[in-house]
Parts: sequence; C-alpha cells; structure tokens
Amino acid sequence: MDITLTSLETEHSELLKAKIASQIASQGGWLPFSRYMEMALYEPGMGYYSAGAHKLGAGGDFTTAPELSPLFGAAICSTLIPVLEGLQQKRLPTQILEFGAGTGKLATSILTRLRDLGLTLDTYSIIEISPDLAQRQKEHIQKTVKELNIPTQCQWLSELPKNFSGVILANEVIDAIPCDTIIYQNGFWYSHGVAFENNKLIWKTGAPVNQSLLPETLLTGNFPEGYVTELHSPAIAWMHQVTKHLDSGLFLTLDYGFPESEYYHSQRTEGTLMAHHRHHAIQDPFYLPGLCDLTTHVEWSQIARAALAENADDVYLTNQAAYLLDAGIGDIALEIGDPSNPETFLPISNSLQKLLSEAEMGELFKAFAFSKNLEQFLPGHSLEDLPGLRGRNRL
Repeated sequence: MDITLTSLETEHSELLKAKIASQIASQGGWLPFSRYMEMALYEPGMGYYSAGAHKLGAGGDFTTAPELSPLFGAAICSTLIPVLEGLQQKRLPTQILEFGAGTGKLATSILTRLRDLGLTLDTYSIIEISPDLAQRQKEHIQKTVKELNIPTQCQWLSELPKNFSGVILANEVIDAIPCDTIIYQNGFWYSHGVAFENNKLIWKTGAPVNQSLLPETLLTGNFPEGYVTELHSPAIAWMHQVTKHLDSGLFLTLDYGFPESEYYHSQRTEGTLMAHHRHHAIQDPFYLPGLCDLTTHVEWSQIARAALAENADDVYLTNQAAYLLDAGIGDIALEIGDPSNPETFLPISNSLQKLLSEAEMGELFKAFAFSKNLEQFLPGHSLEDLPGLRGRNRL
C-alpha cells in the first residue's frame, strides 16, 4: 500500500521501532506480542495512543459509532435511564463513567439526551490514557455543557473508583487491550512473538503455551497446521477488575467480536489481529509502529465468564443492530428529523444505515452488558443471553 509520510512521521515510527528492537534484544531476542502491542500503542510519548495525532473521524485512522451520529448515544440512554432513576430513588449520586471516550462525542450525546428527557446526571467521569484525546474531550464536552447549561460535573480520572455505583461504558475499548498471539504446530500451541532481524520486526515462534491459559475450545478442537489466533488474558483481567469495582449498576460495552465458538473457528486461520492507518485495514501488525492502531476482535465468552466470576448477576450479548433497534433508535431519529425533508433527513438516514446494516456495523459489532446488584428490571430491550451462560433480566 502506497502511503505518503512526512519526515517527522517516518522519524517517529523509526524511533519507536528502535526502542522496540532494544527491548527485544534485552529479552534475549524474543518478545511476547502483548508487550510489542503495548509499546506500539501506549509507549509514553511514542505509542499510537500516547503521542499527539489526529486518530478519529474523517481525517483520522478510523471512525467510531459516536462519531457517525448522536443517535448512537441517544439510543444508549434508554438502557441507562432505569439504572440512573434507581440511584435517584436510593438518594445516591447519579453517575456515568466512560472508559476511552474518544473525542467526547458519546459523552455529549448522552448528556444532551438526558437533559432533553429531564434527567439530571450528577457526574460524568472519563478514564482516558491518550493525552491528546483527553484534551479534545475536555474542549468538546466543556463547550457543550456550557452552551446547553448542563449542570453535570465532568471529570477525568486516572483509575476506576472502588465501590462504584452507576453506569460504566466502554465503546470500542476492549479491542485495543494488548493480546498475545499463539500458533498451532505439530499438535501443540506455541507462543507467537516478535523478533528483530535485518532491521525488520518479524514473527518468531516461542515456547509452548501453558495449557491452563487456553480456552477449552483450543484444547479440544481440530486446527490446521500453522493456525494463528489470539489469547486475551489482559482483557479478561481488566473485566475482572471492572466487575469487582462495580458495587451496583450496569456495565455496557459495544465492540466488534465473536463468542468463542466463532472466534476460534477452524477456518479463521490467521486470527483477527489488524492494523489501521488512515481508514485502511492492514494485516501486518509491524507496519509503521506508533502510527497505526492495532486491534483484535473481542472474544465475548471469556469476557462474560470473567464478569460472572466477580458476581455479576446477568450477562447479555446481541448484535449492535438488534440492540439499537430495541433501544428505540428509529423513533429517536424521527424525533430529531423530518422524513419529508430529504435535505435534513438524508444524513440521519445515512448514519442509521451505517449503524444498523449487516454490511456495515450492525452485525459484526456486538452489545455486551451485565448488571450487578440491581433491584429493578430493565425494560425495553430483548438482548439474547450468551449461549451457555445465565441471564434472567432483559435489558
């Protein structure tokens, strides 16, 4: 692929590559892929999310659902409101905490919708690891709050509070948590890590994988020689911590992924790992480190089990289209737009198409949620229970 880079971009990527190469050398010539991914995305001042760059939107590397339309956040509010009203009834603060808030557009669409519906939110907190995105969030959110006279306190935190009651949101967050890669060779699973040879970052097979780290599907399935996939121990550990810190309330995330039966399908021979640069999908994860986003699809079954292990009451999974339709996104679109006016309604219709279409985000993206210590049933939705896991309420 022909991509024109500035001299500063080239220098930036080369400096990070040199630092990664030094790390590989210090580890004896081999590095776990999770450590490479961590450096490529989060190395202070150098990683993709740690250095200043325009990442989101038409001029960035990818576009998220909140960037497409405020309808996305407005529809999510129908899930959040019963939880927030329950907090009000208990005379507790009404709180939302969002991980990885992008440019802040999900936050402002939620705050605006709640204001329009007459619900006062006490606190909207954000945990953001990207300094430049945090700055963009502050500018966008504070401007909206001031213009609309929204009394909500908006704050940025460095870590998740303990004993949190309220709503925790994470839109396209889990896919960017570093993962490990493994390869199937001669009847065994081996670590698939990173080496540095001839001034290039390359794949290199490492030691056999501890079988206790492997999901049952990988131990019992039939896989072709050279099959490559991912393990998500850091994401699972993150889910444990989030669930443990949520005292009562709701966790909701939307991201692309599959349950394990699809994720570890024998025909998915090259895994789901992908790089993104300027709206191009790139299969080589070593391409332009520091300038490319790296993501993997979420493996929802293990994420759900992690939540249940920390006493989540119910878990839910469905595709994004079904979730948004059940959340009333169509009715909200008719509230804010006039279908008889093509000039104003066409952009709304186009954004709905992208959010709901099976060929766009509607099927690949999933809505995953769990409740914890909630007294009230959550009305209005018909999310499917994740196969093999318990679930009583319907969001």
